[in-house]
Amino acid sequence: MTNNPPLHLVPVRFLPVRFALRLLSVNFKINEEDPCVVLIEMTGPIQELTRRNQTQEREQVPFTSVSLHEKLGEVLFEERVYPAGKWACITKGEKLYEQSISMGFMKLMKFICKENSVGRYLGMTVPIVNSIQMLEDGNGFQKDILTAYYLPAEFQANPPQPTDLDITILQREALRVITRTFFGTTTEETIMPQINLLWEMLGPSEEMHRYSYMVAVYNNPGESCRRNEIWFIRRDP
Repeated sequence: MTNNPPLHLVPVRFLPVRFALRLLSVNFKINEEDPCVVLIEMTGPIQELTRRNQTQEREQVPFTSVSLHEKLGEVLFEERVYPAGKWACITKGEKLYEQSISMGFMKLMKFICKENSVGRYLGMTVPIVNSIQMLEDGNGFQKDILTAYYLPAEFQANPPQPTDLDITILQREALRVITRTFFGTTTEETIMPQINLLWEMLGPSEEMHRYSYMVAVYNNPGESCRRNEIWFIRRDP
């Protein structure tokens, strides 16, 4: 066990409180013997991202809306096309889904906040997109989760390279998805009902992948009622 400061000395007061506590709770699950390390390491990136988000608009990942399906004024789901583009991606395989996406996002935050080949803040884009694969029996997620950050338009032609070797820059092909919005935390227990609900709305179809889905997240982990989307991926974009 390393000699880290006791919990009451961790500089949580310098961070957005809900975000800091969320990261700390995730880190407890990952490393119960050393719960302070991740939070201390993330102080700078969290401060930078928070400050920038207060003064700058977050860039939306571009897409074209193909169709909108409503019932009694409520949007049930939407079909969109996302163009090809460059994404910074990282795969984590922690015990729980929420641990994997939290650890992946924290590494991407460092990349966004100057740990890159140009040494500057890159700008935040939304959503952050997590790719999940189902187990063969369809009753749970495979361990490895790919978390992806869309590079801002300024860097699409010449992307900065990450200093973290766990992060790779990928050119992704165009993507056609069926999306449905939901709110709250994202865990395997909250995502599975959303997958089942959207399948009920769509009915049986061979046009969508059955074992691959994406979860789009628009808010940081410190927000309890954050906006999310489940994405069904069409086989033919």
